[in-house]
Amino acid sequence: MVDVSLYNFSVPIQMRWNDMDALGHVNNAVYVTYFEVARGYFMLKACPDWNWEKDMFLIAGVNVNFHKELLLTAVNARVHVRTSKIGGKSFVLDYVITSDKNGEQVVHATGSTTQIMFDMQMRKTIEVHDWVRASLTTFDGL
Repeated sequence: MVDVSLYNFSVPIQMRWNDMDALGHVNNAVYVTYFEVARGYFMLKACPDWNWEKDMFLIAGVNVNFHKELLLTAVNARVHVRTSKIGGKSFVLDYVITSDKNGEQVVHATGSTTQIMFDMQMRKTIEVHDWVRASLTTFDGL
């Protein structure tokens, strides 16, 4: 079972009609887009001093585990995000997509992305900056 209380950041999902597939639920590929949107808001909050014109990361890996279908009618659909690991050149973010049903929280999907720090001018990977490490560590209490 996923302990959503370990996630101190979440954003609501704005589902669109075109997110649905022929089965009437959110298409599996769209979950990665939900992760992407939530990641952007998470990084702005966790690392408010980030200079997006200078500092960049690449996505090296994406993992999604589907637990229960997500319908357009879901109440309070959210993506929860947290940092789970910080390495030398990378950091891992974990995600949980939830909604509320009959007073309980339903887990629709869990997943993770691995971000690799990248120097845009030199076009190569670099070490995670100390300030990134400190910001993520402080924000998520690692």
